[in-house]
Amino acid sequence: MHEVYLERAAEQDLKRLSSENFRRVISHIAELHQNPRPSGCRKITGSQNDWRLRVGNYRIIYEVDDKANVVRIMRVRHRRESYR
Repeated sequence: MHEVYLERAAEQDLKRLSSENFRRVISHIAELHQNPRPSGCRKITGSQNDWRLRVGNYRIIYEVDDKANVVRIMRVRHRRESYR
């Protein structure tokens, strides 16, 4: 099982979400501690440890460190903003 940490930028992103989107995103983040690579997640091209998970129109951008059993949530962005 992995420990899940939120970066400060991800915390700020979560504060900007509506309550409905917040609940959906948080439920997916909570599941990452058991399975850091759930079905539907994709590896970010050009990166070694970075992944993205689609939750409606939002993307959870995160890093997985299997040696330390850590998942670091870096950003939670709307899909049109997530790769800029």
